[in-house]
Amino acid sequence: MSAAPSSLPSPASPSSAEAPIPPPHSGLRHVRATAVFLVLALLVAGFVYPLIVTGIAEVINPSGASGSLLRDPNGTVIGSSLIAQNTSAPYLFWSRPSLTDYNTTLGAATPPGPSDPALGQLINETINYTGGAWKWNVSQNGTLPYWFLAPSASSVDPDLVPEAVLIQVPRVAAATNLSVGWLTGFVNAHISNPPIPYVGVAYVDVLKLDIDLLPHIGR
Repeated sequence: MSAAPSSLPSPASPSSAEAPIPPPHSGLRHVRATAVFLVLALLVAGFVYPLIVTGIAEVINPSGASGSLLRDPNGTVIGSSLIAQNTSAPYLFWSRPSLTDYNTTLGAATPPGPSDPALGQLINETINYTGGAWKWNVSQNGTLPYWFLAPSASSVDPDLVPEAVLIQVPRVAAATNLSVGWLTGFVNAHISNPPIPYVGVAYVDVLKLDIDLLPHIGR
């Protein structure tokens, strides 16, 4: 005869088997947690991170981190090497035209493309103005590079290809006591070549060129 089965443990009482139910979260706790998260995110993303990045940039590239500022011989900030200025003085080199008058706070439509009739009208206006200001017939005395006649995509680009600057040398020489040969060498010394050969084009920062030219013309 088989042994009697061992007695099974009695089932636990309902009160001891059920886990305690936590109290429900109030809406005020959710609002407070969200507000704390937003404040922390604002502090980190709006203040801490920019300060860290700016500090690193100040060490690696102090000029660029400060806005690539340019100063006159007296040390006064007169512009940024990244933004052209409206210069029409005959003794200075000119930048390419701008649809916003070189104002970074003004928006402008995209410059007209090659098939847009407005591009031809804009180029003709620049040629007529240049010919009148330089007192020469452009069609007979030279060919103005496209970079000098049409605005850049941003309308504030201070860079010009070297030929667009060198073609202005006779005008600057006529308005100053500097020779064509000296000015040609001066412009050539300000040419920046692309970091990788044949990738990009050589250019001259016209604003920086003019700032460096001022002491030589007594201004």
